[in-house]
Amino acid sequence: MTEAAAFRVIRARARRKRHPLRRWYRGNERAILSAAGIVSFIAAWQVGSDAGLISKFFFSSPVEVAAAGALEVQKARFWEDVKISASELAIGSLAAVLLAVPLGIAIGWYRRVSLTFDPWLNFFNALPRVALIPLVVLWVGLGFEMKTIIVFFGGFFSIILPTVEGVRTVDRQLLDVARSFRAPERLIFTSLVIPGTLPFIVSGIRLAVGRVLAGVIIAEFYAQTAGLGVMIARSEASLQSDRMLFGVLIFTVLGIVLTEAVGIAERYLQRWRPSLDLEEAA
Repeated sequence: MTEAAAFRVIRARARRKRHPLRRWYRGNERAILSAAGIVSFIAAWQVGSDAGLISKFFFSSPVEVAAAGALEVQKARFWEDVKISASELAIGSLAAVLLAVPLGIAIGWYRRVSLTFDPWLNFFNALPRVALIPLVVLWVGLGFEMKTIIVFFGGFFSIILPTVEGVRTVDRQLLDVARSFRAPERLIFTSLVIPGTLPFIVSGIRLAVGRVLAGVIIAEFYAQTAGLGVMIARSEASLQSDRMLFGVLIFTVLGIVLTEAVGIAERYLQRWRPSLDLEEAA
């Protein structure tokens, strides 16, 4: 060859520095878009109510709901209802987690325990929890204990079933390797079983958030003694849609807060997992 081969030189492109405002947006995109969606919904609701497109008799308006809430928080009875509902929710949910997680791990890990409990888990999971309310009332009455038990039922089965499935799906090759090196059972549990089951447990707790909140409301509707569910029911009976929606809003916000808290706890407990975020770094 008489002519020298020509080669194209590819030079690296200089990366432009992003504007600080854009970097701030990328770092807080989730919170910004979530807030924008909520504000847009509330604004559309208010505009629709003012224009007569949404019936204020049935759906009230954001301004009226806020005014009803401002009046409600000044009443001592409201804070007593909050205290009762929060106690039922906290005790029932905590009992569900403390019992469902270790029992689910035991059912998923030990074959004989699984054979013993599997039929009962399938039976109670298929049984609507609402159908148990008359039995619970017959056993313990209409007091605080009944509502706590209903909350417990709502959370227990939502957590134990994913936990059992999580233990059963732990990588068997990793277990075989650990046993081939004669790792003690305690080490296998702490280093393989529990970390591998943790995502399933967290998913179960996420599902349980909505069901325990529903359990509080349903139990208080049935008992009609005290709690935020009673406030909602009585507001509906007296056609106070603004006061009723304020009570519904409390449970909605609480559900969002609890779900986000579970997500934060999950990210904290799974710091050891590699990040799969392939988005461009800010």
